[in-house]
Amino acid sequence: MSERGATGLSAPAPAPVGLALGKHPCPECGGDLEWNAARQALRCPYCGTVAQAAPQAGEGAAPIVEHDLAAALANPASGRGWGTARREVMCQSCHAISVFVDGRVAQRCDFCGSPAIVAHESQGDAITPQSVLPFKVGESQVRDAIRRWYGTRWFAPNRFRRAALTDTLHGIYLPYWTFDAHVAADWTAEAGHTYYVSESYMENGQHRTRQVPRVRWVPAAGSLRHFFDDELVPGSTGVHAPLLRQVEPFPTRTDLRPYAPEFVRGWTVERYQIDLRRAAELNMADMQRQTRALCAAQVPGDTQRNLQVRSRYQGRSFKHVLVPVWLVRYRYGSRDFQILANGYTGQVAGERPYSWVKIALAALLALAVLALLVVFGQGG
Repeated sequence: MSERGATGLSAPAPAPVGLALGKHPCPECGGDLEWNAARQALRCPYCGTVAQAAPQAGEGAAPIVEHDLAAALANPASGRGWGTARREVMCQSCHAISVFVDGRVAQRCDFCGSPAIVAHESQGDAITPQSVLPFKVGESQVRDAIRRWYGTRWFAPNRFRRAALTDTLHGIYLPYWTFDAHVAADWTAEAGHTYYVSESYMENGQHRTRQVPRVRWVPAAGSLRHFFDDELVPGSTGVHAPLLRQVEPFPTRTDLRPYAPEFVRGWTVERYQIDLRRAAELNMADMQRQTRALCAAQVPGDTQRNLQVRSRYQGRSFKHVLVPVWLVRYRYGSRDFQILANGYTGQVAGERPYSWVKIALAALLALAVLALLVVFGQGG
């Protein structure tokens, strides 16, 4: 995907009076302006005109707010519908669902490259993404970062490393859920305090002493108050989850903007397949893990056992947001690999195959160096 430069596309007909809500017409040719990451501005994909004004939420659009989780789960039909015309396609291979708001449809899946994509009729509208983290890192900057990443994969096959010059890079908005909650927890545990005692023993017929550790166990108890703010749960199935964790965080606490079609027009948007209920379950499990760790950190002493935590979560709320990533997919042999870059921070993570020939040669070289060191050591 280009950085929205001159594309050679023919200019559209001038926009009619009474434009659809949320559209920004180009002042030169009337085409729909799109968000340009490199310029951090709206840019016309037809004539290249740049408009400095950033997209704003459409008239009457809601500000970025936290939604009550219990109410949303009790009334699943609320807060749905994108509010703009769109088309959805599903990949028959990896099952990712892509959303297009500009009338175009990809010929291949951006996530796995399969040409087997079909129109998708949704089982009811998806929950509306009310906020978006727009692309900030442009394509050329990301390509440089990915080339550097390729260059440091010393044990990757040469053909894999050469792919940095030819791979197709896709800009994609991924669905995420963010969750807030207050937790009040009470805990009890046995706190261990280590001390040392002298112990006598015999060695080679001689009496010796040594310091032996002992633990004094005492009961302990405490309480915790904590606020979980914008805990992230990805709704994506198209991008490999371990890679997402490596390129997080996305600054959703500070830099989100109200959703506007201009931010996503011309880009691929993945529709979430991890729904709100499942995401809330994943978030609860993660909060419980974090809460237990926070309570464990309060236990005095230098070791502990029998930690018991009783937690109460209140005020759980959520947002559905879109975050930007750059994606390269690569097939080597019979396996698919992905390389991912955070479209806001530029952080890169990737998967790669290994060249066992290179690994074997490196091992032989290490053995040869070790043998030389032994020989010279004996000679000295």
